[in-house]
Amino acid sequence: MDNITTSYKCPCCDAALPFSAETGNMKCEYCDSELDMEAVREYNEDRINSESARAEAKTDIPSYSDMPESKEMWDEDNINVYSCPFCGAEIVTDETTAASKCPYCDNNMVFNAKLSGAFKPDVVIPFKVTKEAAEAALKSFYEGKFFLPKSFKSENRISEIKGVYVPFWIYDCDVDADFCYDATKSHTWSDSRYIYTKTDHYTVKRRANIRFEKIPADGSSKADDSYMEAIEPYDYNALVPFDKAYLSGFLADKYDIDSAEMKPRIEERTGASADSYLRSTVTGYDTVMEKSRTLKHDNTTVKYGLFPVWMLNTTYNGKMYQFAMNGQTGKMVGNMPCDKAKYWGTFVVTAAAAMLIAVLIGGVL
Repeated sequence: MDNITTSYKCPCCDAALPFSAETGNMKCEYCDSELDMEAVREYNEDRINSESARAEAKTDIPSYSDMPESKEMWDEDNINVYSCPFCGAEIVTDETTAASKCPYCDNNMVFNAKLSGAFKPDVVIPFKVTKEAAEAALKSFYEGKFFLPKSFKSENRISEIKGVYVPFWIYDCDVDADFCYDATKSHTWSDSRYIYTKTDHYTVKRRANIRFEKIPADGSSKADDSYMEAIEPYDYNALVPFDKAYLSGFLADKYDIDSAEMKPRIEERTGASADSYLRSTVTGYDTVMEKSRTLKHDNTTVKYGLFPVWMLNTTYNGKMYQFAMNGQTGKMVGNMPCDKAKYWGTFVVTAAAAMLIAVLIGGVL
């Protein structure tokens, strides 16, 4: 058997074995067996080796554990087609998909080529928020939104939320920051005829060497940068060496924006942080405006990691709406449509009521 895909099977009942965000282990959804990562890894390696040995022996005796060979094809549009090693169904993905699920037999699949060589992550932050918790948070997010269309709040739509491991570049660097600010102090006084204001102008310089560690920047063109930054921060104490087993049961993407392309964004983020820190030391002035800045980056190192995100992308009346939740902390951001008919109906009723009250008050007066 080739090694194009990796699928994790329960050693007790042979069902697909996903990673459990609730327990931090692999947990079977059918027989409720729970195994730690090392035990699953060993069992999976033994299973692959035994299946490979049977394939090489070309035995004609059928076995329940014999599975169709996983195949991969490519076309000119960078669309990938895999055959599920459990049921043989064809699964179509785009070029960046690194983990998915068979829509026919629900088998979890990890696509090895998207996670090897230069695409192999150094670290991963496992999911901590379960899908049930993510759905409950989304329902809570909807609560009190009177003008949100009813169809948008349906159970079916909420259940479409998906757990995705988003590719991130993680930077460490030293920044020599040199800032110059224009500052002013004003003093006002008056006499019997005039009010006087004197404004003194100052040039204030600040310089510091700042060490930045673990600055995240998503490496996927499909992920909205503003959303990915809005659901920060992640707890880096949960970073662990990458293991494909963490991806089982979730979707995952590989990066399609390399670390060199992210340099301007990292410089923008470090520059904003350096400005915030240095500006906080410029005190005693009425106004402070940045005049110039010089940033020199040195000792830059970068790691490649996968971070957990719960996502819901949905279209309503031809417009895309997106929700994103930090799969570790539960922090959520999103935008929502407005039921215009309900909005304008409420506006008309409110305006009419206000006019009626005004007329009645006028009549009494």
